[in-house]
Amino acid sequence: MTAALSAVIPATPPVAMALDGHVGIVEVQKPPHNFFDQEMLSGIADAFEMFETNPECRVIVLCAQGTSFCAGADFSRRDNAASGNVHRSPRAVNPIYGEAARLFAATKPVICAVQGPAIGGGLGLAMVGDFRVTCPEAKFAANFSRLGFHPGFGLSVTLPRVVGIQKAQMMFFTGRRIGGEEAVSMGLADVLVPREQVREEAMKMAREIAISAPLAVQAVRATLRAGLVEQIRSMVAHESMQQTQHYQTEDFKEGIAASAARRDPVFKGR
Repeated sequence: MTAALSAVIPATPPVAMALDGHVGIVEVQKPPHNFFDQEMLSGIADAFEMFETNPECRVIVLCAQGTSFCAGADFSRRDNAASGNVHRSPRAVNPIYGEAARLFAATKPVICAVQGPAIGGGLGLAMVGDFRVTCPEAKFAANFSRLGFHPGFGLSVTLPRVVGIQKAQMMFFTGRRIGGEEAVSMGLADVLVPREQVREEAMKMAREIAISAPLAVQAVRATLRAGLVEQIRSMVAHESMQQTQHYQTEDFKEGIAASAARRDPVFKGR
């Protein structure tokens, strides 16, 4: 983020904010992998809501420091709620996904600058964007089944909405990592540029959108997304329930162990 070009706005770490003309910049600052947690997602949601009330902001660019856009949850942390180590009612919504629902409720267009891996919940974060600008080095993966549990972050709604049921279930069932070129070809991302140009291209797209009448853009966006936020709120409740059940299984323990050891998991179905 270049202070000389942007009006820096106070924000809650690890999230930084700036306004560059009519473009709001929200930058995640947890390099190199930007593992998500409730604090980070809450900071992004707070930033989105601050820009929502700022009439000078017409478009938001969500970007990140480091080599990954967001590598998902850090399952090496025993206190990470996403890893199932925090006990809660099986019917309670994971508070992390409550923050995710806030992100989708944003009323202004969002462009995600995906300069590296967007894995698991990191893919969920990338799907918050109306558009994704990426590079050949990026990797997109819904690797939940490879870890032994149900997808979250509303991906059960957002991924098939963008790429279709067939491609979504291929990603969910296999956990396959999709490179930047394939992501663009399947509609998962919109623009492919060299890695060092990802943020610049996202800003270019944002400025192009910002030229249009902001009230009209927001109204059209709301029309195209009618019912989406309600769907996501309902779905994250279902996803949370499924995940809470799966966190108690032997398969989940094996999935996490296999991931840490960088080997194929050996699941038993129990």
